[in-house]
Amino acid sequence: MTRGIAYALISALLFGASTPFAKRLIGEIAPLALAGLLYVGAGVGLAVAVGLRRALHPSTHVSLPRRADVPWFLATIVAGGVLGPVLLVYGLARLSATATSLLLNLEAVLTALIAWFLFRENVDRRVALGMALIVAGGIVLSVAPSLDVDRRGSMLVAGACLCWAIDNNLTRKLAALDAMVVAGLKGAVAGPVIIGAALAFGVRLPDSGALFAAVTVGAFSYGASLALFVAALRELGTARTSAYFSVAPFFGAALSIAMLREPVTSTLLLAGALMAVGVWLHLTERHMHHHVHEALAHTHPHRHDDLHHAHTHDFEWDGNEPHTHAHVHEPMTHSHPHFPDIHHRHPH
Repeated sequence: MTRGIAYALISALLFGASTPFAKRLIGEIAPLALAGLLYVGAGVGLAVAVGLRRALHPSTHVSLPRRADVPWFLATIVAGGVLGPVLLVYGLARLSATATSLLLNLEAVLTALIAWFLFRENVDRRVALGMALIVAGGIVLSVAPSLDVDRRGSMLVAGACLCWAIDNNLTRKLAALDAMVVAGLKGAVAGPVIIGAALAFGVRLPDSGALFAAVTVGAFSYGASLALFVAALRELGTARTSAYFSVAPFFGAALSIAMLREPVTSTLLLAGALMAVGVWLHLTERHMHHHVHEALAHTHPHRHDDLHHAHTHDFEWDGNEPHTHAHVHEPMTHSHPHFPDIHHRHPH
């Protein structure tokens, strides 16, 4: 569980940093081209990372999407890889980086609501109250005249949050796969699609310096961040991963103020305080009860330091972790703190 939280928090910090850096690049790169370059960077960065991992650990198995995974994978590309980033950069062009960062808190709320209503993940009163406070902060940002917030820009960012919320919930179907491969393939497909659309609309690509900067931001803030997010989904489930990921907007807002010298207003502080309390309620949630595990056979990257992977191997193993192979979970009944990860999607 601790490992999953670390994955989610590092993912959040990397993604949060993308807002002020992208805001700087918008002056040099058209929004549509920027969205494409960010995802090209994600694909390139993760392809290099997978290659290095294979070179350092030749026995590491790369888990590619199966035929049954393809519809889910394509849907995540459309929602999270194409529509989400395009809506965000157009919204960012109309808003300050600070306001945009805080509005991105809506992604966690929308993700949790979809997980709650459509996928029946358990959400207790504490988490629900946290969602309400985050929404209240978003409303403050959207209607405050002192921030001179562009309503259309706010709607575009909210639309990006909805696309990523859909993406997050669809990605739960892919959470057992190799996180770096899933994220890398998404970037490799979505990036060229967006750039192709930009060129078709007559958008020109930037010079080499700005292009390299955009690809670099994409490699870390989208590629590495997305891989860590997928890994966290496997450990924590959708709603909780998104709750921890909610620190991203605050980090992005703080970095925006420091980098871009954007003003700090009383309205901004009020919205940030409401959202911060909401995120705190999410982060301090504890969930434990007696539950039953049915017999389960599946394949996913795992370690042997938890209650659910204490199995032996019928093949030669070099000791590297995490590793991937088909394994069987015997029926088990116990009680311990847990999140709705791939081993705890039981009803309540």
